[in-house]
Amino acid sequence: MTNISLRDINKQNWRTIARLSDQLSEEQRKFVAHNAISMLDYHYDQDTLGQKAIYIDDTPVGYVLYGIDEQDATTWWIIRLMIAPAYQGRGVGRSAMQQIIAMLRLMPNCRAIDISFVPANKGAKHLYEQLGFKDTGKVEDGEIVFRLDIT
Repeated sequence: MTNISLRDINKQNWRTIARLSDQLSEEQRKFVAHNAISMLDYHYDQDTLGQKAIYIDDTPVGYVLYGIDEQDATTWWIIRLMIAPAYQGRGVGRSAMQQIIAMLRLMPNCRAIDISFVPANKGAKHLYEQLGFKDTGKVEDGEIVFRLDIT
């Protein structure tokens, strides 16, 4: 794995990125919405959301949806992170998260980045803790909310 990058989603790659979710096991599908649903979320709320495809060299391997908190303009959310099963456990998620965090740090007035996950997703919890996210004690829609303070 040489070059992990975040790229724009466009009419040439959107179908491939959407179909990556079809590779997830039944167990993993409980942890993250289908990429096609996330892309629809983005399509209908482009004022507050952003999305990127995750690539290794020229191979699409994942998806991320992010957005500004509608109640607090100093907080951004990493709403969805999906890595295709064949690329999990190989540092792709970590590298993608580091790039997303670096990108969001540059947003005007960004003071915190929040992320939430299903309590049973121990891998996500471990990754987020390693990246410096802390448990906020909040639970939203059954998911644990972690925060990375930027200031």
